Amino acid sequence: MKFIHCADLHFDSKLNANLDKESARQRKAEILHTFTRMVAYAADHGVKAILIAGDLFDTKNTSATARNTFLYEITGHPEINFYYLRGNHDEENFLFREDELPQNLKTFGSQWKTYFEEGGKITVSGIEFPAKNEASVYLELMPDMEKFNIVMLHGQEGVGSAKDRTQIINLRALRNKGIDYLALGHVHAYKKEPLDARGTYCYPGCLEGRGFDECGIHGFVLLDVDEGSGKYTHEFVPFAKRNLYEVAADVTGCLTTAQMAVRVEEALGAAGCGKDDLVKIVLRGAVDVACEKDPSYFPARFSPDFYFVKVYDETSLLVETEDYMRDVSLKGEFVRQVMEDPSIPEEDKKIMIRYGLQAIEGEEVH
Repeated sequence: MKFIHCADLHFDSKLNANLDKESARQRKAEILHTFTRMVAYAADHGVKAILIAGDLFDTKNTSATARNTFLYEITGHPEINFYYLRGNHDEENFLFREDELPQNLKTFGSQWKTYFEEGGKITVSGIEFPAKNEASVYLELMPDMEKFNIVMLHGQEGVGSAKDRTQIINLRALRNKGIDYLALGHVHAYKKEPLDARGTYCYPGCLEGRGFDECGIHGFVLLDVDEGSGKYTHEFVPFAKRNLYEVAADVTGCLTTAQMAVRVEEALGAAGCGKDDLVKIVLRGAVDVACEKDPSYFPARFSPDFYFVKVYDETSLLVETEDYMRDVSLKGEFVRQVMEDPSIPEEDKKIMIRYGLQAIEGEEVH
């Protein structure tokens, strides 16, 4: 039997930290459509159940479009069971009353709930953590060792005690309980590790990255369980419409913006960024204080190659003061006065010298 494990879809995220209003609206629609595409993938590949391990929505103010799209996909695919466990971003009553839910939408609550697949050979259990992450939550979980047991939870992995705050999942308390696959949500990057000698725990990551704190490849996990032997295959499926990249370009020694652009282009090529992706370019390294550097050039230069580009300048300035100590020009006099002023912090001196030299040369100050 095939399962899809996904989490942290965050429908209705604002997405306005980097994008303008129109692009944010487009990305919001794309994230919703990626869910639709995933359900279509499930139908095309014989997937019988989709595990949604929390944070389906981003805030309590959910749009009618997002709610209705979610329900439309569920009711339109009665052959697929949708297991939805709420996360810390999800509101309790965002859809309907429980008696109005589609039959193939399986939900959980503050007590352990178990569903059965394949004539009872596979179990899917889950709980939405109560106000306190108490030890009894783990003691109450008693899977049947003879079955293939999937457990769904939403929270940050940990090995702490019952005193830990809500959303901390005590992995130690879940070991040696007969769990075959621990389907987690909350962490936005893919991770798969052994839980114990029998089982595995996995975060599929978010389905689509939203900001530059969620860089990398995103998608879902495809499980294929042999209910007879209890063995299964596990595959991460890249599926995001767009990926986000933070690309560092070392521009050490460059004296002009044109030279720096060559370094940036090389770094972008090595990172494998595509035309549909969002890219954050970070300029790093040490450059001469007198170099010609215009960070505003790079978005204009590279924006046609990508969906979105932003640039951060984290370069440091090198001031070769010896070059100016015997310089009788206005530049030499300016540098000496700045360097000899004890009231100016060292880093500020470099910035003042850079701007001052640009002004003396008649350049636009960046």
